[in-house]
Amino acid sequence: MRKPIIAASARIGAILLGTLLICGGAIAEEGGLAPANTRVDNIASLQRGARLFFNYCSGCHSLKYVRYSRLAEDLQLSEEDVLSNFAFTGAKIGDLVVSNMPEAKAADWFGKAPPDLSVEARAKGPDWIYNYLKSFYLDETRPVGWNNTVFPGASMPNVLWELQGAQRAVFAKAKPGEDARVEKFETAIPGRQSAAEFDESARDLTAFLEYVGEPAKLKRESMGVWVILYLGFFTFLAWLLKHEYWKDVH
Repeated sequence: MRKPIIAASARIGAILLGTLLICGGAIAEEGGLAPANTRVDNIASLQRGARLFFNYCSGCHSLKYVRYSRLAEDLQLSEEDVLSNFAFTGAKIGDLVVSNMPEAKAADWFGKAPPDLSVEARAKGPDWIYNYLKSFYLDETRPVGWNNTVFPGASMPNVLWELQGAQRAVFAKAKPGEDARVEKFETAIPGRQSAAEFDESARDLTAFLEYVGEPAKLKRESMGVWVILYLGFFTFLAWLLKHEYWKDVH
């Protein structure tokens, strides 16, 4: 009786796994987001992303769950480098990464205080952030002068426009009763970087925010290899034990 039960359980597990993979693929395709292809184990990418964040984002956004000392340790930087290149608020190495922008005034300027980005990647995913950074376009109807296809009506301007340049949206012809859809972008003002270079910058910044959302991921993934090897070895021992147990059972 045990063998049929085990076989049936394996078949059910395979069916459930296949269903999850199919549904996951359908959801990803429906979202229409290009994959970020970030790697949090790429320290050079995280360093570049940190430089982008502190030069272009930290004036408005905080990372209130991360300390400068943790950045120095994980990004393999000295404390002096972190304080001189990242701590523009006069913070000390043990302080949390907090922006100097007062929330009350920020709400008056932007309509809403800029959110803390500590867990943004965990809340919305790296693909969302990567595509959001690339999807700003000029919109004179907006108070900030910009709009975004991933997050329409965003109060945030394109802070990376000098790198990316300014894009103009080209709308597809809308059917009666439907809203106009952005079909493609055209370059209105060239940026300092080429399209490929800006893709890499957006990927680096996304990777940094992904790391910030879970700093332990660096160690967790490195340990994962040894865990898989242990499970594989344990499975082999379990198979030998099963084979020895069942050899006399008919």
